[in-house]
Amino acid sequence: MEPSQMLTSPTGRPLARLAADAWERWGEDTTTVFEGARWTSAELGRQARAVAGGLAGLGVRPGDRVVVLMANCPEVTVSYQAVWWLGAVTTPVLFLVSEDELRHVLVDSEAVVVVTTPEFAGKVLGAARGVATLRHVVVAGEPVEGTVAFADLVGQDEAAPADVDPTGLGALLYTGGTTGRSKGVMLSHDALSAAAWASVLNSTDPGHTVSILPLPLAHVFGLMVSTMGLHATQAGTTVLMRWFEPAAYLRLVASEGVHVGPVVPAMLRSLLTQPLEEHDLSALQRLSSGSAPLAEEVVEQLARRLPHVEVAEGYGCTETAALISSTPLGAVRRGSVGRPVHGISLRITAPDGREVPTGEDGEICVQGPSLMQGYWQAPDATASTLRDGWLHTGDVGRVDADGYLYVVDRIKDLIIRGGFNVYPRDVEEVLMAHPDIANAAVVGRPDDVHGEEVVAYVQPAAGAALDPDAVRAYAREHLSAVKYPREVHVVEQIPLTSVGKLDRKRLRAFGAG
Repeated sequence: MEPSQMLTSPTGRPLARLAADAWERWGEDTTTVFEGARWTSAELGRQARAVAGGLAGLGVRPGDRVVVLMANCPEVTVSYQAVWWLGAVTTPVLFLVSEDELRHVLVDSEAVVVVTTPEFAGKVLGAARGVATLRHVVVAGEPVEGTVAFADLVGQDEAAPADVDPTGLGALLYTGGTTGRSKGVMLSHDALSAAAWASVLNSTDPGHTVSILPLPLAHVFGLMVSTMGLHATQAGTTVLMRWFEPAAYLRLVASEGVHVGPVVPAMLRSLLTQPLEEHDLSALQRLSSGSAPLAEEVVEQLARRLPHVEVAEGYGCTETAALISSTPLGAVRRGSVGRPVHGISLRITAPDGREVPTGEDGEICVQGPSLMQGYWQAPDATASTLRDGWLHTGDVGRVDADGYLYVVDRIKDLIIRGGFNVYPRDVEEVLMAHPDIANAAVVGRPDDVHGEEVVAYVQPAAGAALDPDAVRAYAREHLSAVKYPREVHVVEQIPLTSVGKLDRKRLRAFGAG
């Protein structure tokens, strides 16, 4: 089916209406597989409408924020759809957050309900203590005293859909907060829909596709991927993982005949530690990597061990509903995160705002229907990021003559040593080419002589031992005098954020600046 023949349009209809069409379209087709159980589209829809009726009985009204904090399970998607059915605002929160971080979200968003599971109920109830707006905590699973049972909501009468403006707020997602208190990113129904639509246009093959989803549905990448089903032109099945575990991932890919799946680079690194050759991965065609830079060394290893699998990169951020660029099928260009997706305009700008020539580095700025409305109750932060209709990503990149985008680094992570720019990713790529280094991260620290100094943290490969002086000598051999790290620290594990990105904030806290 050609894109022009697709069943839905990218904007102009609220997510609940798109979901209702999908429930009817796929009916008794199995659309979700989770821990041995198979869920049909019709059953997911019935539960979502019933949970919407239950939430309405708890007083949830259009515009209210409902926090959903669970590990991946079908109840997450059911909850999102139920919230949208009522015209309320889904507020996904990763279950790994601390009680203090969760309390910040509850207070800042003025949430009225939290939906969670028993293992996180204690944290939720602790964070909820004294939050004036919060009325109920709903728990899916074994009953927890002082909470409402999710099963009781499923037993309610189905609710009628609210009359929702698709340009209105659909989701409030809190950024990771690696540089300070997390901010709520306001995404409309149209923005989420436009990103999902663009992804479908870019990557969908004809026929029934089996995909695997280990990404947290609470993260914008996972949320966008799960929303793609509302625009699908063919029935597809998603194999949902509660969380990523490499051995279980490979077993599911083999047993379910998985064709495609989104991943983050940390997952690919974990897969490379597994006996890939012992699993039947013949059905697997494509892995789409996003959320963090993908090292060339990882791509090369995967190409050797899984030569039939295309590994493609994409690029986005929470402020663009997860998607800015993506690699078209069969058109991977090494080091590139693809071309801007449908609806996205992109330009690379200098610090003074002028657009730089093709091939030169500058800040990546984007415009399009998937852009956020702004940061929740943070007008100053919104004004500094959204300027003249353009989102300033804070990322450094360049575009080649064919329109392929290359992400160089984060502006705020840039190290300026002696007046020269040092991009941490350039140094990390060289370090990770060392056979005894499993992972590397680079940050800057203040220096009286050079302004900033380059500091590297390296994680040994399994069974390897690293000597900091030897690593420094290796780096000096392969990098310019400006770039090579003067300090090298060997660590057991490079710290990552909850979504698999390098946690440079924690590294700096180790003493690097």
